[in-house]
Amino acid sequence: MPHATHGSVASLWRYPVKSMLGEELTATEVTERGLLGDRADALVDTADGKATTAKNPKKWPTLLGFRATFIEPPRPGANVPPVRITLPDGTTATSQQADLNQLFSQGAQSHGETECRRQADASN
Repeated sequence: MPHATHGSVASLWRYPVKSMLGEELTATEVTERGLLGDRADALVDTADGKATTAKNPKKWPTLLGFRATFIEPPRPGANVPPVRITLPDGTTATSQQADLNQLFSQGAQSHGETECRRQADASN
């Protein structure tokens, strides 16, 4: 019996931080939850504890100008590696950097404080 084609993949992207631009991949592991490392981190508004979202451009007008990439590829069964984040002005920072939250708050052009948090379900 011939095998039916249901579609094809033209490009594959992973988004290490929710609502930020991501990284194009040539290959990756797929888990029960999707692509390994996808949306492992989130930028969180410390005032309400909610993850920032590009769906609220009035509150977060520059969020989609941030780009997140893993410093090294995630591996199944290992801790999710740190993330390198490029702000809209070209400044880069890592998720381990001490002044990261201050850079986010300035770069996001928001009226509140933000911080980068690892999602609770980010385990591989």
